[in-house]
Amino acid sequence: MAKKKYIISVIQLNLNNTPENNLVKCTEWVKKAASKGAEVILLPELYSSHYFCQSEDTENFALAEPLYGTSFKAFSALAKEIGVVIIVPFFEKRMAGVYHNSAYIIDTDGTEAGLYRKMHIPDDPHFYEKFYFTPGDLGFKNIPTKKGNIGTLICWDQWYPEAARLTALQGAEVLFYPTAIGWHPQEKEEFGEKQHGAWMNVMKGHAVANGVYVAAANRIGLEKYLPDTNGIEFWGSSFICGPQGEILAQASNDQEEILMAEVDLDLQENVRQNWPFLRDRRIDMYGSITKRAID
Repeated sequence: MAKKKYIISVIQLNLNNTPENNLVKCTEWVKKAASKGAEVILLPELYSSHYFCQSEDTENFALAEPLYGTSFKAFSALAKEIGVVIIVPFFEKRMAGVYHNSAYIIDTDGTEAGLYRKMHIPDDPHFYEKFYFTPGDLGFKNIPTKKGNIGTLICWDQWYPEAARLTALQGAEVLFYPTAIGWHPQEKEEFGEKQHGAWMNVMKGHAVANGVYVAAANRIGLEKYLPDTNGIEFWGSSFICGPQGEILAQASNDQEEILMAEVDLDLQENVRQNWPFLRDRRIDMYGSITKRAID
């Protein structure tokens, strides 16, 4: 029988180095989180490299790896060794010319509990993800693990209430969002506070609307590896919130950190009993949601 309480963790890191260095670094930080009692551990989006989507460059496809390659082997062995669930976001090479922004959900025995492929792909200045990633085709999932039922979405997915809803309706107790988001330095003074606030508020809203826990793992640091650009200043601020949007743990803007929080399924049920948003949904009236626009 699944436990009524378990500890989740978010790891916030600077990931500007080579894949080999990042693998070693992330392995060490996962071990640290487990030593503190974490049972489900989340790494940031595309953990193994700098955020290469700042440019459209075919050489960056060399950073991708096939399914069950280096990342899976390393974190599968680690999950089995220390008995935790690890969410590992990676750049997937599915076949020649078809790549995904994906995440393994690796169970405590080292087996694959699930695979998620990012569904919503952005195309903004220095976030040129459509050049690299094919939209996910596995759908939104609740993934049962030996610690609990979890759903994994990735970064741009975090802005979409439909994604959160469909994942929660399948039974996910926690929505995990591995993330790589930051400021354009030249815009930070004018727009930075609003951008950061919107990012947090939309995910807290998903928690409230669905009565779930939400955990987001971001990276930190100024990644300025392209000449004649200002780079991206990743804003950190990783956080975990409860089913009423209450902040349970939050990281700084600029420090590597481990966040921890308890998932309490009795509390979740109590919140849903008193705020029965799922009960009162008018599913008979929502058919038009599948249209691009209602003209």
